[in-house]
Amino acid sequence: MPSPELSAVHIHPVKSLAACTVDEAAVEPWGLDGDRRWMLVDTAGKVVTQRQQPRMALISATPVPGGGIVLSAPGSASLAVEVPEPREMTDVTLHRSRLDVVEAAPSAHDWLGAYLGTGVRLVHLDAPERRRLIDPAYARPGETVSLADGYPLLLTTLASLDALNSLVADGDHAGEGPVPMDRFRPNAVVAGTTAWAEDAWTRLSIGEVTFRVVKPSARCVITTTDQHTARRGVEPLLTLARHRRSGKELRFGQNLIPDTTGVIRVGDPVRILD
Repeated sequence: MPSPELSAVHIHPVKSLAACTVDEAAVEPWGLDGDRRWMLVDTAGKVVTQRQQPRMALISATPVPGGGIVLSAPGSASLAVEVPEPREMTDVTLHRSRLDVVEAAPSAHDWLGAYLGTGVRLVHLDAPERRRLIDPAYARPGETVSLADGYPLLLTTLASLDALNSLVADGDHAGEGPVPMDRFRPNAVVAGTTAWAEDAWTRLSIGEVTFRVVKPSARCVITTTDQHTARRGVEPLLTLARHRRSGKELRFGQNLIPDTTGVIRVGDPVRILD
């Protein structure tokens, strides 16, 4: 078997919008540079994701120099959105966390609301001091994350996806498979391992950057959403429920916290340290 290596890197400039595939990315303490620095909230200030709005999968946010993005979606003219100037902060809710963010220009709210058919606002998390603390059960004091659900990076492996898809093919909804990796919205995808090997990892390096493997990723309904059509099915959650359940969690992938910073690149060796 070949040695493990990094086969793909993905960032999600706006939480729950389409992923961007990149050749390399800088690793910051709270996640990859440019990953999940923006998100949508509803009129009450609560995060909006594909859980509530599967059509978010059809919207792309392409990063541009300076941290801004260009929004695009089928049937809509593109819209450039600049990083908002730090000014009056807005208090919003991301799952169980409350945090201060800065709202984008009203034109961004209007564009997104028109496409999704509901009132939303686009917000930006700017200063490092406003990052959220990671769950202390899994993190060291002071470790933070940006607008990801809970941890700075998510890692998956191609071998585990192949194994999962073999199980899907044997199930009652085989026609929904094979499930592509984009359903799981990882940051780092690793090739050259055995299936489910990542379950036993506790520390690894990608290139020169080291990470702690802190917690399996609990999967939600977003994994059943076709990222190219926004249609929903039942897989892979049905198969995960049968084969990858731990208590209430259906697990696929591992959450990482960086121990060092640097740049990770497609083709980098992945070394299992513990």
